[in-house]
Amino acid sequence: MTRDRQFPRAAVVRRRLHSTTSPRQGRIPWGAMAGIIATVTVFAVAQGLTYPLLSFILERQGTAPSLIGLSAAMTPLGFVVSAPFIPALVRRAGGGRLAILCSILAALTLVAIASRQEVWTWMPLRFLLGFFANPLYVISETWLITITPAPRRGRIMGLYSSIVSGGFAIGPLSLGLVGTQGWPPFMVGIVAFLLCGLIVLTVVPRLPKMPHEGEATSVGGFFALAPLLLFAVFTAAAFEQILLSLLTVYGAALGSAEERIASLITCFIAGNAVLQILLGRVAERFGSTRTMLSCALASLAGCLLLPSVFNLWLIWPVVFVWGGVSFGIYTMSLIQLGERFTGQVLIAGNAAFAFVWGIGGIVGSPATGLAMQLTGHQGLPSSLALLCCVLGAFLVAERRRSHQRASCCITKL
Repeated sequence: MTRDRQFPRAAVVRRRLHSTTSPRQGRIPWGAMAGIIATVTVFAVAQGLTYPLLSFILERQGTAPSLIGLSAAMTPLGFVVSAPFIPALVRRAGGGRLAILCSILAALTLVAIASRQEVWTWMPLRFLLGFFANPLYVISETWLITITPAPRRGRIMGLYSSIVSGGFAIGPLSLGLVGTQGWPPFMVGIVAFLLCGLIVLTVVPRLPKMPHEGEATSVGGFFALAPLLLFAVFTAAAFEQILLSLLTVYGAALGSAEERIASLITCFIAGNAVLQILLGRVAERFGSTRTMLSCALASLAGCLLLPSVFNLWLIWPVVFVWGGVSFGIYTMSLIQLGERFTGQVLIAGNAAFAFVWGIGGIVGSPATGLAMQLTGHQGLPSSLALLCCVLGAFLVAERRRSHQRASCCITKL
């Protein structure tokens, strides 16, 4: 009698596990992957447009840098508040339905933002924008990690980060084409949000179901599983949110025109987009932890160079590389998430990533805006440098602990 006949329930479990995990080991399902990436990329276009657009408008109105930073923090606050609800919402509504609903609600929120251009009115509306945007990122990244074969995880997650970053770059770039006044720039974002929902509706039959195997884990429970991983996400989030919302203030203090600052933001995100595939390949070769440490140190170098090269032609290559390595911290975090977790823990991990990403934006932008108000415009690179130093120190300490544990195991053997 065969083992499957002796233990029929075990055979069923093995077949289900095989069907769940085989996409991670076999060929890449390019159709589903293209739908996932296209969905979040179009969403990123709208997100990348709103940060500099709203900062430009507030800057023209004479709003204080700290208040501009506080306004920008409302979107990540929406990320934070929505994150704990996402696993339950996915189980009830399904990933596809929830993504389509969030796209429509985000478009309606941007219509409301365009209708009333006043900083205090924008506070709750920007919160809602983050609340509706967050589930889409959690759903898409969970889908993508689930279907990605383990040996190609680095390059696939790098490809994902690159294409999504390209969407963010198109957002600020579109401001150079349609301007920052009136309805035209807002219409770009509104159409992008609606297009996102249409793409999901088109490709949802090819998309996998959300993984349900394993023990249910809350967002809070995931913090105990991977604290350093979540701090890396916090650093990447704060870095990006600070640059997108306050580089306009920094550049204005140095006499740069709005068009040049918008182009620098685009260059920053373009470096992010171009370099993620390369960083993913590096992670496959040398390990994601070592690559993350290299990204943190390179980001620190960019912070130190910014004041001296801002008005020189060297600012363009510096900002390009800076964008790539700073967001590379998040790409390495996604790779490690896929390496270490599966099933419901993976969903909780992605939701925890979104939660911490929101915290990074909430803390980073207002704190840096206040630092700039108290110490001058150089508070921007100083705040970013501090973040990179802390992450680098934690990563070095973790590597030493890992080497010590490995040495102890070898000694015992």
